[in-house]
Amino acid sequence: MDSLVDPNSDYLWDSVSIVSNSNGVTEKAPKTDEDWANERHHAIALMEATNLLQMPGRHVARPGEKAEDPNIEEQPEQIEALIAADRSTWIKYARGLYDATAVMMKSIDAKDATGVMNAGEGLDKACEVCHEHYWYPHQYDNIQKSDGTFPPVAPVTKTP
Repeated sequence: MDSLVDPNSDYLWDSVSIVSNSNGVTEKAPKTDEDWANERHHAIALMEATNLLQMPGRHVARPGEKAEDPNIEEQPEQIEALIAADRSTWIKYARGLYDATAVMMKSIDAKDATGVMNAGEGLDKACEVCHEHYWYPHQYDNIQKSDGTFPPVAPVTKTP
């Protein structure tokens, strides 16, 4: 994730933007053929990363690596246990990331900056659904809802 998915998705999200502030409106988008080729390269890398995510036995982190914020994030061993317990959902999420990137690729090939920006929402949703399931499934466990109750606690599979 840190080496392929995150940097390539960040590049794509950051490549098109509209910022409005007291200095006016600033638009950022690929303009040249080289810019669009770079967009395409990052999208291809992201799509290919989804194939790597689906490889059986692939680890989510290096041995001994720990979560950056253990108050929110699961440890790598816990994430791997969740993946192993329901591999079909993991594959579904990886394919969802591929599909969301493929939508963005159509806009890249059409050199449609607005389409790239709009496709960013689908890319974000594909990432977030997986993160909420595996990386930080308990982030809202202690947050009280407006009716005074707390959300149900998702089960965590602990490694032996």
